[in-house]
Amino acid sequence: MLRVINLAHFGLILIGAYLTLQFATSWGIDPLLTLVITVPLMFVAGAALQWLFDRLSLSEFNSLLVSFGLLIITIQVASNVWTADFRRMSADVNPYATESISIGRLVFPVTTLVAFGLAVVVVIGGHLVLRRTFAGRAMRAIAQDSAVAGAFGVDHRRLSLLLGGVVGATAALAGSVFSLSNALTPETAYEWFGTVFAVVILGGIGEVLGTFVAGILVGVLSGVVSVVWSPATAPFVLFSAIILALLVRPRGLFTIGAVR
Repeated sequence: MLRVINLAHFGLILIGAYLTLQFATSWGIDPLLTLVITVPLMFVAGAALQWLFDRLSLSEFNSLLVSFGLLIITIQVASNVWTADFRRMSADVNPYATESISIGRLVFPVTTLVAFGLAVVVVIGGHLVLRRTFAGRAMRAIAQDSAVAGAFGVDHRRLSLLLGGVVGATAALAGSVFSLSNALTPETAYEWFGTVFAVVILGGIGEVLGTFVAGILVGVLSGVVSVVWSPATAPFVLFSAIILALLVRPRGLFTIGAVR
């Protein structure tokens, strides 16, 4: 919606994950309660990134280059602060690591359910804000044509900062739930590229609900292929499906319609 390709977002997720690990390990805070600290911090970081993009008047391609450079810097900073070794929260500070809920023959790890629950809240909240509030309609307007929206009194820069901050806050959520069940290393940020772009392409640019459905599809497809075939084959099948989807519907498989 902001006409930027922000690869530095992966860096914000990484920092959010490490901060959750740090606060839980050093201060003994419940990993989910660390969101009280990390969400505001990442909100400010996300808004600052968007301010930088606006200040430099970056095009989409240039934003890709600049944000990739910022991502590399973030990864190096994380490596210097937390080292490049794999780090994971121990069971004594992470009460969710060994908990699960059984429904019939199916067993769901609590960490997965927490991640899914937060995703549902963010998606529904984002969809309602974009469709039902003045700020949401204004954001959709600047996504379509910021100049015309400005002529009708929409403050493009203020809304961009707000949206950039919200993006940073979601990075804190993603980093926190990732750290609950995964080992961390600075290079992990590179591993998210393929999955995230797959979800965005399938869901459609700017389509919140479409992105949610695409995320579930990508997760299910990768999981089924890993079990039936092999984990190494999952990326091949996933990206083959993406290519076919783009040939059939270039705007996104789950795109609902044009921004109105």
